[in-house]
Amino acid sequence: MRIGIDTFGLEHGQSGFGKYLMSFLDCMKDDPDVEVVLFGPEKDRYVYNRKKNYEYIPVHLKESLWAERNWHRFCADSFARRNRLDAVVYVAGARLIPSSFRVPSVAVVNEIASTGLSTIGNFFDRLQVRKGLSKADCIIVPGMFVKKDLARCGIKCRRVEIVHNGIDHSEFFQDPLSAESDTVQINPFAIKKPYLLYASSIKGPEKKHIELIKAFGRFKEKTGLAHRLVLAGSIEENFSKEVAKAAFESPYASDIFITGYFPQEGLPELYRNSDGCIFPSINEGVGLPVLEAMASGIPVACTKAGVLQEISGGNALYFNSDDIEGMSLCMEQLVTDEKIRGQLIENAAHWSERFSWEKTASETLEIVKGIVKGN
Repeated sequence: MRIGIDTFGLEHGQSGFGKYLMSFLDCMKDDPDVEVVLFGPEKDRYVYNRKKNYEYIPVHLKESLWAERNWHRFCADSFARRNRLDAVVYVAGARLIPSSFRVPSVAVVNEIASTGLSTIGNFFDRLQVRKGLSKADCIIVPGMFVKKDLARCGIKCRRVEIVHNGIDHSEFFQDPLSAESDTVQINPFAIKKPYLLYASSIKGPEKKHIELIKAFGRFKEKTGLAHRLVLAGSIEENFSKEVAKAAFESPYASDIFITGYFPQEGLPELYRNSDGCIFPSINEGVGLPVLEAMASGIPVACTKAGVLQEISGGNALYFNSDDIEGMSLCMEQLVTDEKIRGQLIENAAHWSERFSWEKTASETLEIVKGIVKGN
């Protein structure tokens, strides 16, 4: 059985979708009945073969979204038949997917579909994605929130399966020794403790960075504590000036540290050394940073919106991201209430054990194999 995996639309491993595929492939167990074949841009030939040597078929296109969408519209399905693929997994399924299929297809939707579709400016491109998702043999989503969102978008795929994303527990784990230092040294950063952490890209108002900065100011005003606020994540120019302005105008500007892009390999240590993870984003379909913080032994406070309440399993403090006072109160409780801290850390550690990339890969592979056998 030859299963194709589409690497288009993953920003050559630099996006969340790309990291998903890397982790997925690294943890996929060998199956004598399955041959995995990757295809996509020539530039991706060695990106996803970190631990295993999967066959890679390059597709020679101009690197542009227009070219990639047209290729998926007119050529992807015939490409799959020509290369004798028994099924294809479209990892960026809410953005790049054929509108009809002869080869069995699985679309992965690791985002809120309504939001992803709204970023596709052309009506015909949006229509193509809607048709493709509706006609796919199966859509794999990371949680019930995303599944319901697909239905709200009018996407009527005959089969939608929930497969949670995983955590790499060899990276994200509790380390008592992390409490011994006063500064976190993660090249090229030296971050003074104590701090609260929000690890997410700065790319739009739905991430709620500005509201968090205001809540942090209120937290500092009420408690007088020495904590800093670390905002770690890549920056999109369109929104970065507003966040930088809010940070600069805060009375506690000297305690707000905006890192920009933060190296993935340094994130576990950044989590472990924080006093708490604050996650106010209202537009999350997966919520991995919340699980990663939990696995690292860090108490979490997050918004009630999106998938976060579902994915955290009740093992966090929750707030409305537009309620500045409520968010600041959660920060205060995470830092000062030892009973709440202890309960959250203990419960979250057990909860996070349910999630692994081995489980994600195994469940996904079983779905794909079942679809092939059913056809």
